[in-house]
Amino acid sequence: MKSPVAVAAVSLLALSGCAAFTDDSVGLDNGVQVAAAFYPLQYVAGRVAGEHAEVTNLASAQGEPHDLELTPQETAEVAQSDLVVYEHGFQPAVDEAVDTNAAGVTLDVADVVEVRPADPHFWQDPLLMAELGDAVAAELGEIDPAHAADYRANAAELRTDLETLDAAYADGLARCDRHTVVVSHAAFGYLDRYGLEFEPIAGLSPDSEPTPADLAHLQEVIEDDGITTVFYESLVSPEIAEQLAADTGAQVAVLDPVEGLTDDTADEDYLSLMEANLAALEEANGC
Repeated sequence: MKSPVAVAAVSLLALSGCAAFTDDSVGLDNGVQVAAAFYPLQYVAGRVAGEHAEVTNLASAQGEPHDLELTPQETAEVAQSDLVVYEHGFQPAVDEAVDTNAAGVTLDVADVVEVRPADPHFWQDPLLMAELGDAVAAELGEIDPAHAADYRANAAELRTDLETLDAAYADGLARCDRHTVVVSHAAFGYLDRYGLEFEPIAGLSPDSEPTPADLAHLQEVIEDDGITTVFYESLVSPEIAEQLAADTGAQVAVLDPVEGLTDDTADEDYLSLMEANLAALEEANGC
């Protein structure tokens, strides 16, 4: 049984909001602290920060970032970080924590890259990730001027990798037998710059349920376009994708939205996952 003192302490934390975190939490005495709202932002921030900053991912390693709810510890990380990198409108819990608790610098992705109004999954475009890297380097350089040159150099190296990835997508998808891709949810729209069209089973939220009319439409698309593969993703159940594939004679394969890592992808990173996606798309679309 909890003591009255412990109960009172928990109640105070729950009721006091930003007052639960000290005003002295931000500063370089404990090194540069960066909070990233979910994995692609963590990847960019980590590459740019290098050895000069500690980067924390607010979304759990196997969590679905759309559904993120922050713990008191994660809210404290927002409050105590020198830089918070997030995407306004994608994770309401993070937006609220930033508005209420953040005492350091905040960087909203939508302020530095062109995010489509109805599609937050900008990281599917490697060149937009490169733009974010440049912006993170600029902010870290202001926070920690002593290492500004290193941050810029790290961002330039990241940009080189991302431009190479972009070129691989452009070349690999330039000559495909098919251009329509059936995916588990609407997370891949930015890949349309490589000539692909996407038919999602679910909408922007991977947890949304397709209607019978939606499934009938997808069956027609698969049969009419000769689609060989229905793609599912690693962070949600493949059940509907597997049933759709079984009903149409298609196969199933993983197309990772790169929203987070799982036990199976813990040793991967953004670049390797995007390269695996490219290989899967080439095989499925006869490229």
